[in-house]
Amino acid sequence: MLNLRPVSEDGDDSLLHHVRQRFRKVAIVHYWLVTMRGGERVIERLLRLFPEADIFTHVYDPARVSRTIAGRKVTTSFIQKLPGARRHYQKYLPLMPMALEEMDLRGYDLVISSESGPAKGVITDPDALHVCYVHSPMRYLWDHYHQYREGTGPLNRAVMPFLFHRLRTWDVASASRVDRYVANSHFIQRRIERAWRMPSTVVHPPVDVDLFALSREVDDNYLWVGQLVPYKRPDLAVEAFNRLGLPLTVVGDGPMAASLRRMAGPTVTIIPRLDFANLRRHYARCRGFVFTAEEDFGIVPVEVMASGRPVLAFGKGGALDTVVDRQTGLFFDEQTVEALTEAVSRFEDWLPSFEPELAMLQARRFAPAAFDAGILRSLM
Repeated sequence: MLNLRPVSEDGDDSLLHHVRQRFRKVAIVHYWLVTMRGGERVIERLLRLFPEADIFTHVYDPARVSRTIAGRKVTTSFIQKLPGARRHYQKYLPLMPMALEEMDLRGYDLVISSESGPAKGVITDPDALHVCYVHSPMRYLWDHYHQYREGTGPLNRAVMPFLFHRLRTWDVASASRVDRYVANSHFIQRRIERAWRMPSTVVHPPVDVDLFALSREVDDNYLWVGQLVPYKRPDLAVEAFNRLGLPLTVVGDGPMAASLRRMAGPTVTIIPRLDFANLRRHYARCRGFVFTAEEDFGIVPVEVMASGRPVLAFGKGGALDTVVDRQTGLFFDEQTVEALTEAVSRFEDWLPSFEPELAMLQARRFAPAAFDAGILRSLM
């Protein structure tokens, strides 16, 4: 059973002051800045800790990031100048190791790399501290390699084995350039050990739990939210609720949208997108949130718990760090329609004993102050 006491939100000002005095010049290296997702929210929080930090990245689109990031000095690699880089940056993956090594980080005494795409392979000063915050070792090189290869065209399928073999060699070799690793979940901690044979500490990403609130009214609808892509398994939720005849609202868009609409029965509603106010309303009023993916961490379940609602989650990946079984939600053990339908029945039986306050308290363990404290401790 997890400890449900919330992490203290009293900032350790003396520790922050000490860290800022020790590290006068800070560089933050992020793989690419072309959207605002979980990785970019981490960058925003790091910029609150180190407001004078400079940002380095492969590709940058200031129109698609927050004001916090756009207001900083951002230096890009030579990838930025290549044709179509802002939209097709991933096609330049084979050039990114070289691009990282060409970044000039002389004079920085603290380098924080943010790794999910290539970021950790920069060359730092001998006396600099290099800390890598890992959202995930590159999935397309490691455990998702065969899935990505199957989903691409014939030419890419032919080239990938040769290209990605060399990239894996560089990825492992560059792992030794990092002084300390910080994983965003225990799941990613194990993947760091498997891919790079390196130890790490765990600091969960920041979730702005104060943006969410309990609702006095709860609807009958279950809720699924996310990008409609294969690894998130929205098809499991749609098919399971077709069979159960229970109401499910799916919020998201992506390459699976058309097929899911064809699959959806009369009790399943698919909404491409919601503004934030309506999304918060759906969180707070759903009967339960269905989480079918094996995610690195998974911010949405925390946001749902912060709204006082329970989570029915696939029991692998980051969900094991966030959901407390039979207190803030339930787990199912297999990504199959049968396992999910059985879990919904168990969920219905358990639901009368659910206490919203426990879910909200658990969510507070992932508040931004907890992230700040963890990062600062990792630098000492």
